[in-house]
Amino acid sequence: MPDDQARPAPESDPTFAGVAPPPAPDGKKRLRQRLFGGLAVVVLIGAVAFGFWWFTVGQKFVSTDDAYVGADVAQVTPRIDGTAIEVRVGDTQTVKAGDVLVRLDPTTLQLKVDEAEAQYAQAIRGIRQQVAVGAANSAEVGARQADIGRFQAQLSSAQADLDKARVDLDRRQALAASGAVSGDELTSAKRAFSTAEAALAGAKASITQAQASRAAAEGQRLAQSALVEGTSVENNPMVLAARAARDQARNDLSHTVIRAPIDGVIARRQIQVGQRVAMGASLMSVVPVGQVYVDANFKEVQLKKVLVGQPVTLESDIYGGKVVYHGKVAGIGGGTGSAFAVIPAQNATGNWIKVVQRLPVRVALDPREVKDHPLRVGLSMKAKIDISHPGA
Repeated sequence: MPDDQARPAPESDPTFAGVAPPPAPDGKKRLRQRLFGGLAVVVLIGAVAFGFWWFTVGQKFVSTDDAYVGADVAQVTPRIDGTAIEVRVGDTQTVKAGDVLVRLDPTTLQLKVDEAEAQYAQAIRGIRQQVAVGAANSAEVGARQADIGRFQAQLSSAQADLDKARVDLDRRQALAASGAVSGDELTSAKRAFSTAEAALAGAKASITQAQASRAAAEGQRLAQSALVEGTSVENNPMVLAARAARDQARNDLSHTVIRAPIDGVIARRQIQVGQRVAMGASLMSVVPVGQVYVDANFKEVQLKKVLVGQPVTLESDIYGGKVVYHGKVAGIGGGTGSAFAVIPAQNATGNWIKVVQRLPVRVALDPREVKDHPLRVGLSMKAKIDISHPGA
């Protein structure tokens, strides 16, 4: 047997115990060097490619996946107190603006409308009566003025009778001393003079009474005319007040029918038939799914070049990357989320740790794309802003 075949393996020979194995052949070493060299080339090419992408494309965009769909949700609240007798919609139901959502019991309000209608009619009749009374008062003033004229004529006649009686009395008194006039004639002249004086005094008193009656009638006319002067029946203040009360009652009655304020989808319905609701209580919400927007929360270090009007591309988790939305920056929030938190962060402490803040950026979406691929409030989005665009 040859020596190389009879020689035992180093591993089984006790004399080689603890001795290191011989070095690897040159072929394996060269293969390892080539692998490391290839890896270095790949890393270098990747770094160059990334640098090229960054300087040509990457630095022109900022992106975030901290973005969510939002909308100006309309709250449906009653304007009056009442009891629900009909609820026509439920959660997830699509409605149009003006659709009836809830009906409240109108019985009490209908009675108030009837009462207000009666008071309005009564006010019109009352004003018409006031106008008629005013005309009657004017006629009364005219009648009292006529009485004054008649009594003045009587006063003139009484004055003439008194003057004649005085002349007759003076003549008879002058003749009485010579005995040309009898005592009976003198007595009759004196009686006639006294009667004329009494008639004159009575005429004066009648004039004074007629003047007082005219003044009273004029006062009543003025008081009455103050209620209706310068107005017609329809625009009289009393009628206007009654009409306003009637219109308010009608308006309250119309509020027993609660309608959808906008187009959208019903959410958070909180009313049932028979439930007593108070004015201003939240009954449900209407989400305008056709008018949604996106609030993208970017880090403060990303916002240096973000401007209103810059184009934005967005992807929704619900549709994935196959559907791309396009929009524009509509505005940048006035403060960070932590600044408006219920319990704001207290940074003036000894154990302060800086945390990068995020600021919401409002993105307006293309309505046509939202119509083709509807979104819902609260869905997650990915937003990327082209900051190379000059903006609006």
